[in-house]
Amino acid sequence: MCCEFHDRRQNMANSSCETSFYDVNVISEDLNLLHIELDTDLIENRSNRKDAVCSKNVLRKQRHWERQLAAKRSKRKEEKQRRKLNREQTGDVDTPEFTKRVLKAITKERLAEAQSTGPRLCVDLSMTDCMSDKEISRLAGQIRRLYGSNKKASRPFHLCLTDFKEGSRLYRECVRMNDGFLNYTMKLTEQSCLDLFPSETIVYLTPDAEQALQSVDPDKVYVLGGLVDESIQKKISLDRAGELNVVAARLPIDEYMMKKDNLKSFHSKILAINQVFDILLTFCDTGSWTEAFKLWFPLGKGYIVHPEPTES
Repeated sequence: MCCEFHDRRQNMANSSCETSFYDVNVISEDLNLLHIELDTDLIENRSNRKDAVCSKNVLRKQRHWERQLAAKRSKRKEEKQRRKLNREQTGDVDTPEFTKRVLKAITKERLAEAQSTGPRLCVDLSMTDCMSDKEISRLAGQIRRLYGSNKKASRPFHLCLTDFKEGSRLYRECVRMNDGFLNYTMKLTEQSCLDLFPSETIVYLTPDAEQALQSVDPDKVYVLGGLVDESIQKKISLDRAGELNVVAARLPIDEYMMKKDNLKSFHSKILAINQVFDILLTFCDTGSWTEAFKLWFPLGKGYIVHPEPTES
């Protein structure tokens, strides 16, 4: 009997220990769950704060992108209106309709004739070695637009790309970017403009020249410096004209335009080669610098045509 009593007490003690151990485990698990829930809430709060900051950044970037997009659309619309006005000025609106094949043939014939009778213009590409790959790519795009303008012109120029080395970075980029580049109706040569034309006939157009261009003389050869310089080093093209020992001239911007107030107080007379060419084309068609600048001088350069310019 004593043994039975002892066994019962032993069983009760063991049961009590197991219960106590179970209770401790339950309490520990509850505390762990509570700790996890607290940590989860803390993480969620932090995450919400981060999401709020990210949302603000995203919204700010989106608004900035939308403003840029609106500005580009506005610029494209203005450019489209200017081109429409240009077509009306040159009488393209009344041109009879032709098939694409006929138009292509007419354009090719007109460009071929210009090679012998048109006013002459060279793009001097001797300065491309000092340009970055990005600048080379931009110059290739400008050459494409310049040629496109010449194709559309009623009286196209005889175009030459001088100091244009086969296999150079610019050569490869022009071929890559411009479909049919090697079939363009213009002269591609590694020679300089002095090798092709007498020095006394050459007029090098540069924004740093003192002398203003008054007219386009069919007996002269006009040279544009093929240079894209994002660092804006001054007088590079003027120095090139001095190196060639030829006459330097600038577009008559000071004579026909005036500075316009703007928020950034930005004013620049430096133009891309295709922009200079469009101005020259329109002047040759209209005989008016005023009209040429109105149509083609970029609005973002901070200049407007003078209200009462004097045409020479």
